[in-house]
Amino acid sequence: MKNERASLQHRPFLIPIWLTAIAAITATVVFGLAVFAAWEWFTANSTTVIVIRHAEKETVSTADPALSAAGEARAALLARMFGDTKGAGRLDAIYVSATLRSRSTAAPLAGRLGLAPIVAPADDPKELARRVLRENSGRRVMVIGHINTVPQIVSALADRSDIAGIDEQDFATMYVVSVPRIGRANLVRLSY
Repeated sequence: MKNERASLQHRPFLIPIWLTAIAAITATVVFGLAVFAAWEWFTANSTTVIVIRHAEKETVSTADPALSAAGEARAALLARMFGDTKGAGRLDAIYVSATLRSRSTAAPLAGRLGLAPIVAPADDPKELARRVLRENSGRRVMVIGHINTVPQIVSALADRSDIAGIDEQDFATMYVVSVPRIGRANLVRLSY
């Protein structure tokens, strides 16, 4: 009988301790879930970069040739493909080199979207890739490069070394690189 009485006296004393422990564990779990949800929210967006080569150029022996008729048609196709001014998926920026063929490829699309293409030096493709990601986090961007810079830009964006070169006659290859803030980039190669 004495044992039962001692046991009954200790139970009320332990209840506040147990309730405090349960409340502390619950608060820790809720706080952890809140931190995880906030982390997911802020890191979920990706930067989408579309990398293409300039459109077909005239076969003249000038240093900076203009687009050919086929090149102008390809530039118009780009404007139809990406020129939707309303709705999801609208491009936020267009990067071009200083060459006439690169700027001419972007002109119909930029005019349709009301964007001024950003002229970036073509001599350092890796730095261009870093700049595009730094200036456009979570946005959609097109980069118009050249036969020798497109594979290097894509390689830098996707963090891959297996990007094949572009054939001299290939003006239809398009790379779509989705670069998350955390994790590995996704890469799709298309023809248009």
